[in-house]
Amino acid sequence: MLDSTVPPTILGVIPARYASVRFPGKSLALIAGKPMIQHVWERATQSRYLSQVTIATDDERIAAAAHAFGAPVRMTRSDHASGTDRVAEVAASTDANVIVNIQGDEPLIDPGAIDTAILALLDEPGCEMATLKRKISNPAEIENPNVVKVVTARNGDALYFSRHAVPFDRGASGEWWKHIGIYVYRRALLLGYSALPVGPLEQAERLEQLRALENGIPIRVADTEYDTIGVDTPEDLAAVSQLFFLTSSSIRNDG
Repeated sequence: MLDSTVPPTILGVIPARYASVRFPGKSLALIAGKPMIQHVWERATQSRYLSQVTIATDDERIAAAAHAFGAPVRMTRSDHASGTDRVAEVAASTDANVIVNIQGDEPLIDPGAIDTAILALLDEPGCEMATLKRKISNPAEIENPNVVKVVTARNGDALYFSRHAVPFDRGASGEWWKHIGIYVYRRALLLGYSALPVGPLEQAERLEQLRALENGIPIRVADTEYDTIGVDTPEDLAAVSQLFFLTSSSIRNDG
């Protein structure tokens, strides 16, 4: 049941496409006997604050799989440049006033992290967009361009996102924060997001969230202990499948 202080129309959308440069069809790749997209949907539906979780796709194979495990599905256009645009198409046809973009390639997503991002936006009436960050503990992630870093102001708003190790630390006592890609939007901002001008920072970093900052839109960033584990390659799938196996084995042994 939703908290009475939270608006009842908070829509979670999982954008999912079949085409993928590194791993075609990964949404339907099996993990512990279920399609990956099913794991994402089942975990997202455990959020306290989401009124509904919908899968948005342009592919009939993904839609058929989603219908088979009982998920709501919205068919979307096939020409979207990003998952954000696909989520916005779904949002435009609903009355939800808050929309959460949930990555479809994170089968271990923590529903509590989704709730943290939602509350980060709802706690600030003027906030239009929110996301998450986690303190980096693995030194290898600091210089890894595939791990996006974020620096924030004292009020929690994002100052910058980068694939580079920011901030630069002249000493040895600095700390870095990993951006966790769960996005929460007010409806009006999301519907107009794709029309915002793309600036040089977004083009250089290839990070769509910089569009908001370059257009003067603050992004509130909340802390989380959740660490994203995405599936971008068959090797990632094997690693995540192993985690599922270890987790299920531990549960059986404890039982």
